Amino acid sequence: MTTAIVLAAGFSRRLGRPKQLEIIGDETLLHRAARLAREVAPTIVVIPAGAPLLRESVRDLDVTIVENVEAGEGIASSIRCGVRACAGDVLLTLCDQPRVTAAHLRALVASAAPIAASGYSGIAGVPAFFSAAFLGELLALQGDAGARRVIEAHRDIVRVLPFEEAAVDVDDDSPARKD
Repeated sequence: MTTAIVLAAGFSRRLGRPKQLEIIGDETLLHRAARLAREVAPTIVVIPAGAPLLRESVRDLDVTIVENVEAGEGIASSIRCGVRACAGDVLLTLCDQPRVTAAHLRALVASAAPIAASGYSGIAGVPAFFSAAFLGELLALQGDAGARRVIEAHRDIVRVLPFEEAAVDVDDDSPARKD
């Protein structure tokens, strides 16, 4: 079984307002990310920073919301929070990558690799798939270190699926290196 973890606990400091609630088309970034992930994985864990508006933005979706009370630590706390709430393989995605598609998420899960990462801006990053064998390493992440640390530690077995569209940065509409 694969659980999709949609990381959404960021404080949007660069943008200056909750980017999770930015509208793309006719839905919020958080809703879009959760909807796409839901199309791919049978279980979704959405991790907001606890804001009621974030919960409200996904109320019509069949998702599990886990509050990250340690969100101030950085992205590692959100990853740990999501991993603790799941069992089996993990599809890790961000709510602020508006060009990610369900087809790309499906390809990551279907890759048959122990780790499958998205290739963009010269890096291998998220969205990414991790087999259950790597849950311990994801749980060991600390501070503002994201899943790229696990990906880089296992480059010899990582399958990279090119997807330059993942580089779009919602904070300033420019390509960025995201964890």
